[in-house]
Amino acid sequence: MSAPPIRIVVADDHPVVRDGVVGVLRAQGFEVVGQAGDGTEAIALVEELDPDVLVLDLRMPGTSGVEVIERLRARESRAGVLVLTTFDTDSDVVAAIEAGATGYLLKDAPTTDLVDAVRATAAGETVLSPAVATRLASRLRSPGPATQLSPREREVLTLVARGTTNRTIAAKLFVSEATVKTHLGHVFEKLGVTDRAAAVARAYDRGILG
Repeated sequence: MSAPPIRIVVADDHPVVRDGVVGVLRAQGFEVVGQAGDGTEAIALVEELDPDVLVLDLRMPGTSGVEVIERLRARESRAGVLVLTTFDTDSDVVAAIEAGATGYLLKDAPTTDLVDAVRATAAGETVLSPAVATRLASRLRSPGPATQLSPREREVLTLVARGTTNRTIAAKLFVSEATVKTHLGHVFEKLGVTDRAAAVARAYDRGILG
């Protein structure tokens, strides 16, 4: 028995862009159950339709993308949020991730990247566009102020910032996936976060990433 299609709400204030994204997703077998032209409408649709993924533009009139994420997380929405935007500045990336976005992808990404990102977001996996991952990872090169992270924890965080999966991290470091998860658990606890993307953003804010 095949798995049910991933259910998606797409929120973007530009109709042409929104229609394009919807067309791509439907062509790949996803079920687009709702479309929103602003943040307030996006929140209402997510609460009404309970999708697996919200594909969200970051800057929209009225309620911004970051506010949408914050409100959905406050209401304990189960939907993963994939930010799809043209903006890749540090402030935009960090604000979205700290608000609770599961992924961050740029609109000029190839269709295959969008499809993979939606699937990963639905599975609860962190997704960062290559440009964003490289930007955040580059900040790990300087030690910054003193931190509680151990050398191994910092090494794991470096790989997380590059968008590396637990399985790949384990292979690179010649340890088990369980060990990687243990290190990540320590990182989360020390940084006061609960997921991979937030760990990268919090470490950046504290100077660990640059």
